[in-house]
Amino acid sequence: MGASLTLLAGCAGGAGESGGGDETVKIGVVGASDPYWADYTEAAAEEGISIEVVDFAEYTQPNPALTNGDIDINQFQHLVYLADYNVSSGEDLTPIGATAIYPLGLYSTKVTDIADLGKGDTVAIPNDASNLARALLVLESADLVTLKDGGSIFSTLDDVDTDKSKVTVTALEASLTATSLPDVDAAIINNDFVEKAGLKFEDALIKDDPSDESALPYVNVFATRAEDADNETYAKLVEIFQTTKAVTDGVLEVSGGSAELATTPAADLQEALATVEEDTAAQK
Repeated sequence: MGASLTLLAGCAGGAGESGGGDETVKIGVVGASDPYWADYTEAAAEEGISIEVVDFAEYTQPNPALTNGDIDINQFQHLVYLADYNVSSGEDLTPIGATAIYPLGLYSTKVTDIADLGKGDTVAIPNDASNLARALLVLESADLVTLKDGGSIFSTLDDVDTDKSKVTVTALEASLTATSLPDVDAAIINNDFVEKAGLKFEDALIKDDPSDESALPYVNVFATRAEDADNETYAKLVEIFQTTKAVTDGVLEVSGGSAELATTPAADLQEALATVEEDTAAQK
């Protein structure tokens, strides 16, 4: 959930309702260097749709860029993250297609088994609300922390029962959890940053299960502005992503085979988002 910000000047795409037209559709991502984006761009071009993949360095950037019209679509986030953004900002960005669910794993360069983590050892986790809660649930499942609220997609550091927890948790910006490994005992690292940190997905000490039905709120999606939810070109771009073998093979490859590919219909995604937004608002 990339290198430096490469957002280009100029008006965003806004491709026509029934075809690619002469305009370029700008898709914001975190991790444009992943090889499958080149395959995706080529596959879209074969269908007559010109796209520009716009790379962002941090998760906090693609949603405001979409809201402001600097890009047309983004693809980097799961529904829980999108719901938190919409509720916090008062916006109505909308999912139009699914890509995959990625497990969230715990990594370490100091221990090879969670049993080797001792009382008071420090674990870094992502600090954005949705991934922070998910990370805490991963740690709770391994009995590394005890959560006062029993654990939910809204758990925070305040919910950690420090007296009953085995490890100490510290929250960092998501892109920094991997680079913090020399300074902490272990870290929850988002899928996008695992290989960039020289790690292997199979090295995860523990991870959650992306195939579980309860994982639906964590499915990654293509999102756009609400007024573009029925844009036929954008729907075609979702279809191209989901059905182009070079793309789906690439998604699996960069995830070390850990991703669970998803084709959840847009209507189901929007219904799930509405539920998570309602729950999120109740927590604010």
